[in-house]
Amino acid sequence: MATFFNQATLSYGGNVVNSNTTEAELLSGLEITKTAITASYSQGESVVYAITLSNMSSTPYNTLTVTDDLGAYTIPGGTETAVPLTYTVGSLLYYLNGVLQPTPTVITGIGLTVDGIDLPGGSTALFIYEAQANEFAPIAAGSSITNTASTDGGVGVGEISASATVTVREAPSLTIAKAVCPAIVNDNDLITYTVIVQNLGNVAVVATDGVVISDVFNPILSDLTVTLDGETLAEGTGYTYNELTGEFATVNGAITVPAATYTVDPESGIITTTPGVTVLTVTGRI
Repeated sequence: MATFFNQATLSYGGNVVNSNTTEAELLSGLEITKTAITASYSQGESVVYAITLSNMSSTPYNTLTVTDDLGAYTIPGGTETAVPLTYTVGSLLYYLNGVLQPTPTVITGIGLTVDGIDLPGGSTALFIYEAQANEFAPIAAGSSITNTASTDGGVGVGEISASATVTVREAPSLTIAKAVCPAIVNDNDLITYTVIVQNLGNVAVVATDGVVISDVFNPILSDLTVTLDGETLAEGTGYTYNELTGEFATVNGAITVPAATYTVDPESGIITTTPGVTVLTVTGRI
């Protein structure tokens, strides 16, 4: 939609008189909408989008170009542009009035461009495609990606656009690794198992999440000493252990893990993840 103004001028005998100014609106026959079919994202996951382009007039629009900026933004603390979504090559489906059409020309670069769209009067085009959240996708809690689709609305109207926003998925993402020291041990010697839990997610693990680390020691250990992030855990309140079977488990709620932290390179825009870490050690005698 665009507003335009017009004024007439009367000249006579060296005099100039202006008319009143008229105002009117020019309506585009085109309407565009954009929808994120996938509501949330995590880095490395795909998001599905749909763009609808409707010709509300009886006049056809030919050789239209539809673009999507794929969420391009200025890198915080810098001046360069980062694009947090990567188009999945070959994923675009193009429907005209509900009928699947041959895939149009798709150009990728900073954003996505679809060329050569002919839209008869009273028709609707639908584009469905997939994009992956890449290393530039913000993943700290509360982050989101807003990307904008646009096309030329016709002479006198200019570009029309529509946007869609997806929010980052907020959840812990845990990994676990285990080490033993020493690797060669004699009977009746002490041995230490170290369990490292890393949280790559943007939400911390808290006591009410009920995270439990369990193990079955074989050979069975005796005289256990258990620490969590350097603090000693007491049997019964911090962990349980069966010296007959070697079954060990932390009590429900003993394990907490901080959320990961994220830093953005102001030059490249690449986001680096530093996981939150919790370390459990169990020392016992073979």
